[in-house]
Amino acid sequence: MLAKGMIKKSEKITVLLRTRPIRSLSGIVNISVLTKPYKCPGKCLYCPIEKGIPKSYVSGEPAVERAKALKFDPYLQVKKRIEMLEAEGHPTDKIEVRIVGGTWSFYPQTYRDWFVKKCFDACNKRSSTSLIAAQKINETAKHRIIGLSIETRPDFITTKEISNLRKLGVTMVELGVQSIYDDVLKKNLRGHNVKETMVATQLLKDAGFKVLYQMMPNLYGSSPARDLKMFKILFNDPRFQPDLLKIYPCALLKSAPLFRVWKKGGYRPYTEKQLINLVRAIKKTVPYYVRIQRITRDIPSASIVAGPAKISNLRQLVSGNCKCIRCREVKENYDPKEKLYLFRRDYPASGGKEIFLSFENKNREKLYSLLRLRLTSEKTAIIREIHTYGQLQPIVGFPKSNIGPQHKGLGKKLTAEAERISKKEFKVKKIA
Repeated sequence: MLAKGMIKKSEKITVLLRTRPIRSLSGIVNISVLTKPYKCPGKCLYCPIEKGIPKSYVSGEPAVERAKALKFDPYLQVKKRIEMLEAEGHPTDKIEVRIVGGTWSFYPQTYRDWFVKKCFDACNKRSSTSLIAAQKINETAKHRIIGLSIETRPDFITTKEISNLRKLGVTMVELGVQSIYDDVLKKNLRGHNVKETMVATQLLKDAGFKVLYQMMPNLYGSSPARDLKMFKILFNDPRFQPDLLKIYPCALLKSAPLFRVWKKGGYRPYTEKQLINLVRAIKKTVPYYVRIQRITRDIPSASIVAGPAKISNLRQLVSGNCKCIRCREVKENYDPKEKLYLFRRDYPASGGKEIFLSFENKNREKLYSLLRLRLTSEKTAIIREIHTYGQLQPIVGFPKSNIGPQHKGLGKKLTAEAERISKKEFKVKKIA
């Protein structure tokens, strides 16, 4: 009816007809793109291996099935996902691309350059002569990649790799940390120690990246008590302090070497009650400046042999008493008349100082906008993240809408405050 000119566009009706509204209530839409199957440098005990799929991923996961159907073509994966989101009624102006698959840093550089370029080409709806050209076009495109993340191992983060990631336009790095206990890492044949995690974290933060830790409770050689202590250490020891978390309880699959250990009685997964109590306790330790991106993987429960990882709605079961960013996002609860307050939290991290600024309501139940400012050990100032939450508002020709806080000047105010802090308090002359 809208296309035929029979009715005028109504924002209220658009919102009512939108399916899975949560997909655009964080101010962006997320698109996961899977890399082609490729050899992996790791021999991790818990990692499933399935022919024709990147290591650690299995059939049945939505992103995997989409990638298989499209022969792992990044252009088609992004294009298809945009079409699906638009068909559900979501604006797709601000896209966070999440590249998943094997160890990204182990893939050939030519493949990585091509892969990212194709993601930009799909958003631009045209092919470019180079990655730089595609990135430039995307600055004014309808579908803008405002965030790009990759998955890799801590021991693959070097200054050279960081330079490559910056050229690609990566903004967030997901580190497969899994555990911060050397004995647990050794038992699970991870191939690196906790020292590599600390070094990678500082290198990434000093280069302006957001840092996400993938953590794995329920690992062979750990215990609920040690796991809880581990998460407390993450936010008390300045050598860690991730910005975001993914909590992936170890899932036991037949295709993982850990299955043989379990068969012989050497590994005992936590009970359902143990895991629920553990994750509830973990959520209470997470500070205001951290976002728990996910709890549990999308692995189909039928593929999991034993253990509490079969619980598909774990996040729902452990909800409540959490002050992480995701639990406090304003989402659909925006009130244009609500008074906002500027909050500030300073904390030491990886040889520098982090300053977390946010606009929230008085009791801090609703977070509207945030900014992460880093003062490195070399006295340089970097804004590593700025994000306004709530319903995604279109970039081009956006209406003066009251359904969300985007495009209301909150980001400008946070940036001005970051500049003031850098200049007045730390005597820094430049800010990145």
